[in-house]
Amino acid sequence: DETRGSEKGSQPPVRLAVLFAGNGFHAREWWAKETPGGLELGQVLAPLNDFRDKTLFIRGLYNEQALKGNIHSSQTGNLLSGAPLAAGGEIHSGTSVDQLLAQTYGRTTKVPSLVLGCEAANPSVHKNYSMIYSSHISWSSPTTPTPLELYPSLAFDRLFKDEVQRGDKSVLDAVLSDARQIRRSISTADQRKLDEYLDSVRDVEQRIENAGKLGELQGWRPTLDKPNMPRPPEGIPQNIAEHMRLMCDIMVLGFQTDTTRICTLKLNNDHSSLRFPHLNVDYMIHHLLSHSDTPDWLKVNQFFVEQVAYIARRLDAIQEGERTALDNTMLMFCSSMMSGSHDATQLPVVMVGRGGGQIKTGKVLDYREQSNRQMCRLYLSMMNKMGVNLDKFGDATEALPEV
Repeated sequence: DETRGSEKGSQPPVRLAVLFAGNGFHAREWWAKETPGGLELGQVLAPLNDFRDKTLFIRGLYNEQALKGNIHSSQTGNLLSGAPLAAGGEIHSGTSVDQLLAQTYGRTTKVPSLVLGCEAANPSVHKNYSMIYSSHISWSSPTTPTPLELYPSLAFDRLFKDEVQRGDKSVLDAVLSDARQIRRSISTADQRKLDEYLDSVRDVEQRIENAGKLGELQGWRPTLDKPNMPRPPEGIPQNIAEHMRLMCDIMVLGFQTDTTRICTLKLNNDHSSLRFPHLNVDYMIHHLLSHSDTPDWLKVNQFFVEQVAYIARRLDAIQEGERTALDNTMLMFCSSMMSGSHDATQLPVVMVGRGGGQIKTGKVLDYREQSNRQMCRLYLSMMNKMGVNLDKFGDATEALPEV
């Protein structure tokens, strides 16, 4: 398929962006329906009205494993993997779809994936589940949540800093030297295991060597070859609106320079403690506010969706041949529960963008009456759009044919 950037180098690449908002949404205002005039959106999604023809509203998908604990932690830690979660304060989930793609599709870029956040991780335990699950949607392995980058300046450096630290190379040299000595005195089976380890070390070494090099990747020339925004100031912005907007800009810039093609942005934690003084909603933290469908809760929901709309607008203004960068992106917005009542029997999911022209948008897909409505079926479909074809992911064995 010529639309897949990973398979046809002259074509723009397909990107994946996942934005997460904790604690669900206003129960009566998260909806969409098809009408003769196009897609009609509920009040929560109203900021996406300009992109209705490039939006896909998906209803009814869920993660069966998330129903076991019925609390925030047990519903968030496997959002992007569908994996069973360990209880009792232990940490064991599953490799998330973004990181699986980073290990394959993402290897062609300087930064395989960008994992951004706007609220610090919570290391405590709540009702027998680690709150680490509430703090991370991206997992590099079942026991390793991918570290969140909370500082916009450091996220910027991750994308564009060209200097290689002297210590990086010296550590790798020492590892390789020690390994060669060990190899002489171990069995053939252990040598094979060591060789696998050395291959991963050499891969790191190669990435360091290539860090910051500009030029075409697989024949595709990015629309920008250097940042068009200044490096953000040090520290974390005090204003959450400014923080989120900077992270959105960094995501777009990473895609536009083809420094990364995969990004997750966690706008807040599940069981979040964020407050919103800029919205005049400063009397209650996000988590408590989610338990009442008030006008202020709707206002906060719309603020989060405005971040999705901002990214969509930025990407849609970037022309890439016959399509825009938004047309070449899958921008998924989701939460780990439908509303603050902890309902995870169906997950709120909306996608903006056409995955390189491979997704039919302006539609509503409803899986509530289907027996095989695993969220991981959607992830299999999304991976297919990026040229990564698996027989199984999480608890799913087939993709969604409609996506």
